Amino acid sequence: MSTEIRTFSIPDAAAEEAQVQLSAFLRTVEVQRIETAYADGAWRVLVLFTDLRRKEESQQIEAAIAAALNGWRDRAAAQAGLSREAVLPDDLVSEIARFAPTTEHELSIIINARGQASSPYGGEIVQVVRSTLDLLID
Repeated sequence: MSTEIRTFSIPDAAAEEAQVQLSAFLRTVEVQRIETAYADGAWRVLVLFTDLRRKEESQQIEAAIAAALNGWRDRAAAQAGLSREAVLPDDLVSEIARFAPTTEHELSIIINARGQASSPYGGEIVQVVRSTLDLLID
């Protein structure tokens, strides 16, 4: 999730109306930082923020991918006679859900960054992620 920037001007002549607009905006975002300066008869307000709607959407996507991966690894573990952890460790489920890799190369970067060897299930994992994203988009 990236930080976005928006600027506001609160002129002395119409301060109340501008403050209402700024307040309404601030209720819809998660503020990272606010900078202010006064020049030419108006306050300039710079807001660095994260859009709460996008944040919530990202969390929902991550949760859906994690649920799909957990369902897949239960089936894969039962089929192979292994534990869920042996098929795909818990910490990797959350990392994969967070980054949503759609290629085996992207997946290998995530796995290698965690100091683990590539998964023999890479193709299946990527397919679970892709299928989940496709369902969410439709």
